[in-house]
Amino acid sequence: MKIEPFEDRVLVEPEETTERQTKSGLVLPDTAKEKPRSGKVVGVGNDEELAEKVKVGDTIVYAKFTGDEIEFEDKKYLIVSRSDILAVIR
Repeated sequence: MKIEPFEDRVLVEPEETTERQTKSGLVLPDTAKEKPRSGKVVGVGNDEELAEKVKVGDTIVYAKFTGDEIEFEDKKYLIVSRSDILAVIR
């Protein structure tokens, strides 16, 4: 089984966040951290124009508080609409 996004959507594997510590030594809990805003593209919908710009394996930057989180085979993914993609990092 695999996940195939429809139309103008992209399936993204968000970058992992690492435990962060302040300069004074306080460890910030996961709930205090911002969600990742970039990730690796693992699937692209069937929109031809989108497929020309974004390819599987690209790293993208997407808008804050966007997309739908799903879990599949013990991995977390995000389905992001084309309009929420801010940039492609190559």
